[in-house]
Amino acid sequence: MSGHSKWSSIKHKKGAADAKRGKLFSKLSRALIVAAREGGADPAANLALQNAIEKARSYSMPKDNIERAIARGSGADTDAQAFETVIYEGYGPGGVAVLVEALTDNRNRTAAEVRHIFSKSEGNLGEAGAVAWLFERRGLVLVDGSADEDELTLAAAEGGADDVSLDGSSYQVVAPPENLASVREAIDQAGIAVQSAELTMVPKTTVDLEDEAAAKKVLRLMDALEENDDVQDVYANFDIPERVLEEVAS
Repeated sequence: MSGHSKWSSIKHKKGAADAKRGKLFSKLSRALIVAAREGGADPAANLALQNAIEKARSYSMPKDNIERAIARGSGADTDAQAFETVIYEGYGPGGVAVLVEALTDNRNRTAAEVRHIFSKSEGNLGEAGAVAWLFERRGLVLVDGSADEDELTLAAAEGGADDVSLDGSSYQVVAPPENLASVREAIDQAGIAVQSAELTMVPKTTVDLEDEAAAKKVLRLMDALEENDDVQDVYANFDIPERVLEEVAS
């Protein structure tokens, strides 16, 4: 997971001041709408909505936008009814496993676009179940590496986290999905700034990518998938050394 968590951290820093913020907010809104539609407008009784709110907050989405999206999803909104969750699985360059989560109102269009992105990036889209078994759902909170480790570990444990570890320039706090909100809240209350908090798919095994050319190909695939309007999240099991990752991501 380490390489991918570094990539998540770099992406988050870039995304916070990104010109494509409108596009990002549109994706976050879609997730909020669907979560509210499927489980109701009360985050306390709707884990999916709770986690969608945490992710939206991580990217500084205004509170009004979040509340509007929830209201749309919990009302009789025809747009909300149209979206469905679709998972795509495949392999990228270097045998890296890639899992794509999308919210789409047109399965055929999204499948064709995702397949094209994989093939253009020297990857292959597989069948359902091809790589999902290599990942497990976890809550992930990223905190700047300058934080006090003892204070962070104590706060994270109080919130229900399983593990705290320093990975490059960030601490990653891993928790069961249902504890994501409580872990973030405990860290916030301890006065420690949170970089991001969201559900992720943690790889059980990783593929080392030491070669800069191969790393660039994989990150191009990740970027292309994340640029797609229907794609919500992309997960992969690469581990790229920080020096290579910062070089190719700059």
